[in-house]
Amino acid sequence: MPGDEQPQSGDNVKIITKPLSLENPVIVEGFPGIGLVGNIASQHLIDELKMEYIGSMESKYFPPIAVLFNGIINMPVRIYESKEHNILTIISDIPIHPTISYEVSKVLMDWAQSVNVKEIVSIAGIATMSSEEKVFGAATNDDMLNKIKDHVEIFQVGTISGISGSVMTECFMRSVPAISLLGETNSPNPDPRAAASVIKVLNVIFDLTIDTDNLMEQAEQIEIELQKLAEQVKTSEEGEQPRREFPMYG
Repeated sequence: MPGDEQPQSGDNVKIITKPLSLENPVIVEGFPGIGLVGNIASQHLIDELKMEYIGSMESKYFPPIAVLFNGIINMPVRIYESKEHNILTIISDIPIHPTISYEVSKVLMDWAQSVNVKEIVSIAGIATMSSEEKVFGAATNDDMLNKIKDHVEIFQVGTISGISGSVMTECFMRSVPAISLLGETNSPNPDPRAAASVIKVLNVIFDLTIDTDNLMEQAEQIEIELQKLAEQVKTSEEGEQPRREFPMYG
């Protein structure tokens, strides 16, 4: 996008986007983590709102990969906008290493403030032993907490780790209104059900009408594939014959 770029950068991380026409946008971020909840929910948001690609985040510390969509090269950390809903979404297909989480969150927030962000929504997963598919929530101030308290289970005590925690901390230090939505998952596998639960909360909070039926279909398909894999592993293990030990005679 030469000639119309708006760069925002630190020593090792930079954001380059087209000029934005949005005023005081809501920014949603979803980075890979537990159950890939943030990544799945953000991608669903982008697809359903037909958001437009406007830029990317780059760093020499990101893994050396290119992402493919229908044969076309794309960046692993991308930024999209919905003019209709005044929303920007940052989605990543790569995990952010803890050693650069601080700088990534700092550059992200520098850029967010440069576009006069209204509030930030951080989406991630939270591991529990339950299967209730709750969404836990936290916020940077009382007003934001009141905004979500009737729609989530307030995360009373604990920690938010990784890049999501770093972003929320940066928001708090800069007095930027922000909420964290944590989709409950009891599996390390991708969890579209948890992502769907988060999307339903976003629908209520921001008056959206995003359909989650295909996310539920994805969840069912993943469960079928995992069951097939478990059965294959079991069959393979049962088919292995124990090794015979033959006595040696001298």
